[in-house]
Order: sequence, then C-alpha cells, then structure tokens
Amino acid sequence: MREELQKIINGEVADDEETVREYSKDYSIFTVKPQTVVFPRDEQDIKKLVAFAQKERSRERSISITARSAGTCMSGGPLSDSIVVVFTRHFNKLKELKKLNSEEGYAVVQPGMYYRDFEKKALKKGLILQSYPASREICAVGGMVANGGGGENSLRYGKTERFVQELKVVLRDGKEYAFRPLGQAALAKKMAASGLEGEVYRTMFKIVEDNYQLLQKAKPRVSKNSAGYALWDVWNREKGIFDLTKLFVGSQGTLGIITEIKFRLVRPYPYSTLLVIFLKDIKPLPRIVERVLECGPESFESYDDKTLKLALRFLPGFIRLLKGNIFSLAWQFLPEFKMFLTGGMPKLVLFAEFAGDDEQETRRQAEVAQATLRDLGLDTRITKSQKEVHKYFTVRRESFKLLHEHAKNRRTVPFIDDIVVAPEYLPEFFPRLQAILKPYSKYMMYTIAGHVGDGNFHIIPLMDMRKPKSREIIPEIMKKAHSLIFKYKGSFTGEHNDGIIRSPYLKDMYGQKVYKLFEETKKLFDPEGIFNPRKKVGATVQYAMDHIISEN
Repeated sequence: MREELQKIINGEVADDEETVREYSKDYSIFTVKPQTVVFPRDEQDIKKLVAFAQKERSRERSISITARSAGTCMSGGPLSDSIVVVFTRHFNKLKELKKLNSEEGYAVVQPGMYYRDFEKKALKKGLILQSYPASREICAVGGMVANGGGGENSLRYGKTERFVQELKVVLRDGKEYAFRPLGQAALAKKMAASGLEGEVYRTMFKIVEDNYQLLQKAKPRVSKNSAGYALWDVWNREKGIFDLTKLFVGSQGTLGIITEIKFRLVRPYPYSTLLVIFLKDIKPLPRIVERVLECGPESFESYDDKTLKLALRFLPGFIRLLKGNIFSLAWQFLPEFKMFLTGGMPKLVLFAEFAGDDEQETRRQAEVAQATLRDLGLDTRITKSQKEVHKYFTVRRESFKLLHEHAKNRRTVPFIDDIVVAPEYLPEFFPRLQAILKPYSKYMMYTIAGHVGDGNFHIIPLMDMRKPKSREIIPEIMKKAHSLIFKYKGSFTGEHNDGIIRSPYLKDMYGQKVYKLFEETKKLFDPEGIFNPRKKVGATVQYAMDHIISEN
C-alpha cells in the first residue's frame, strides 16, 4: 500500500518495522500495528487519502484512516491496523493569532501543533487556552479536540468544546467543510443545500430534534463527560443555535478528519494562591467542595497518599521538574516529609487555586475559603509563593509520568482512569469503589489524582502485564466499576474518551435507544466505516482483549 499512497500524496509514507512499532502504541494498554503510516503535508493530502479509502472500500478492500497527533491518548483512540495519519510532523502550523481586546482573542491552528508550542506563542500575546490537560507538555491540540480534553482549569472555564469556535473537516466525499454555530436562518440555508453538506445538516437536525427529550435525559448529570457522541449539545432549542462543532469535538476522528481549529482564547491571571487541605477522612469532602466552590476558585485539584509518597520517594525527579535551587526546593517539601516520618499522611491532599491580577487579593480569597472550613477542624495551609504553588501542581500533573517511568516489573494500566461522579456522592462512592478493587490487590496497586471540584478522578493501576491474570481481571473490574458509576449517575470518562477501552460499554451507559442514535450518526457521516473504526460504535470487548499489551 505504501507505493500506492506515495503516488498520490506529497507527504511521506512509511511501513518499515521501526515506524510501524512507534505508531502501534499510545499511552493506553493496547498495541495495534498499522499497515501504513502517512505524514500529510497539506489539506490536499487529506482529501486524496479520504478519496483513496472510499474508492478501495467500494472494491471491498478493508482500508480505514485513523488520525493521530501526539499519541498521548489513554484510551487507544489513535490506534489502527490500517492507515494511521500523523499530523505532528508537517500539519503543525499556527495560522493566525489575534488579540481582540484586553480579555479575549482567538487562534487558528492545525491539529498537529504541540500544545506547549502553541501556549508559548499565545502567552506572548497575553492569551491562553484554558482547557489544557495535565499532559500539556507532551500533547497536541488535535488530540485535545478529538478527545474533548480538559484539565485543572476546566472547573471555571469548561473543557475544550467551550473554546472551539470553528472547525474545518474533510468528510467522506473528500471535500473540506467549515463548521461553526448557526442561528436558525443560517441553519435553514445549510439544510437546503445540495450534496453531502445539506444531507448532514438535514439528518442531524432530525436526529437531535426528534429525540430532544431522550437526549437531554441521557446527558450525564456531571460537569464533564466525553463518552459517546455529544448529541445533546448540538441543538440548543432555547437559543435557537445549531452547532456541529459540539459533535466533532470528542468524536475521536470517527466522523471525518479535522484539518483546522479556531480556538477562543482568554487572558490568564498572573498570580495565584493555593488553599491546601490535608484530609485524613473523606467524609467531610462534600461540605468542603461545596464551601470552597462558593468562594470561586480557578481550579480545585487533588491527589492521594500514594501519589504523595511517590513524590517523596522520587523527590530528585520532581525537583528537576520544578527547575530551581535543589536545596530551596527540597525545603519546600519539608511539611510533607514531617507527615511521612510521623505517620500522619493524609488520605487526600486537596488544593484550591485562587487567581487574579493582585497577589494579595488572591491570598485574601484563599483566607476567606479557609475560614469557611474552620468548624470542620481540618489541617489546612495557604501557600506563600508562586514556587510553592508550582510545587503542588507539579506533583499533581507529573505523577502519572513518574509512575510510568519508575514502575519496576509493572506498568501503568489505565482502564478506570477517568471516572466522574457528582462530588456529593464521593463519601459513599469511594469506599464502595475501594471495596471493588480490594480483592485484586494481589495483582495491582493504584494511585488516585484528579479534579475534585468536578468529581473527576484518575485512578491509575500498576500491574505486571506479563501475567495472563492481569489481563483477565481488567474487564471484570471495569464491569463492576461501571455499574457503581452508573448507580451514582456518573460517567466513565470525563476527559480521556472512549477509544478501544470504553467504546464496548457505551450501550451499558446510555441504553439501546441512545446507542442507536450514535449508530445513526456514524452511518450518516461514515457509512463505509473508513474513519477510525471500532471506536464509539462497532466496538467489542473481544477486540480490546485481543490487543491488550502483554509486556511491561
């Protein structure tokens, strides 16, 4: 296939062993070997690839296209046994960056641009994309859109879908279309259009309008969700706004290939202060969350005692990440060392960030929040410097990376890595989840970190994947954990999406009627199945099990 593709596109095409091996993995627990890897140079290459795949499908040749940016996905989203299209080599340009006023601006960017590079350029204009994930140093913006990603600041600003103003997408006919929010007059015009574009607008409007109540009821009652297709967000009846960008964000490249993104950007605050809460008992957690959220934090994050012990155990690695004087940075961890030595380790460390233009004002806000918790008798402290703020965020952001690097004879195995339940349920939910996991402690240990303000937690087990039993227990644990999540009206993915790992369970989460609407949506955009198959719909547990890694 390499020779066929090289004749029609300007970018590179590779099928050598080293390239195939590199793109057969992401940050998930799967390995899927692509037949060919393509590095497109421009939109014309994407159009030609789509036309090629459609043509070959009509000849009953099993060919599909899977888009890939940085490959940091934890669900297996960018893995394929056919054509993997890598955007980070050439499709990585910032086309436009403009500041509109003192508070807002926008950027037009290609999906292969690394977020770290994008952020550096945006900050020079005094702007930022506030939906960045913890993987901000290694992810690309295309993956943030494809997965519906979010992070620490999503509590105040929302996830990536709230920052996407426009998308350009190559659909199955090999043509590029622009999608943006439409009022009713503009929608009527689109619905009257001929060709695929008109068909898409007419059919999608019918799906979301005819099933409006069903979809609104199906939407998980949590602050963030990346499971399934966000059909409930496409049509806003009250405002009369129809927005297909809401459908493409989080669709993992299953409906078309995104070629360009227009992001809304906002001004970042220069100062922040943290209220840090060391929690030995999670029973008061709902009251803590409720009271702190009333004080308007920028973010509200957490990590568990295992994550804290990990930071102390590999302190030199964390100090390198903090980039400063080794002695002064080590001194910053003194309170945690005292806890460790005296056996007073908290079960959870919570930290609420208060941000603003005046450092003293952010401290005052943190003190107000601290005062609201006084009657609970908690161990709290307020940070005294920006370096100290950075310390807590580094422990939270980098825990997965250090776990990944230092797991001897085991590896990180994300499969219950992105659960979301409303914070008021957490005191009941966590003990029951731990009871589910306890019988498997012989095969795994795990850390918990996450966005406590959203009730979104990342549970990352460490397991020896060379042992068959380790692989066998994964679907067993998932089924039990999912039942518990659904009981508390939550979602099994707030940010990381479905991919290979969770797509087989979407019917369990939403029920047959809503899942059928997902299938209708996929059939409309991709009847031949050329866009990232076996994700969202058409997925099976058996396929997932067949591709789980068997090495560390």
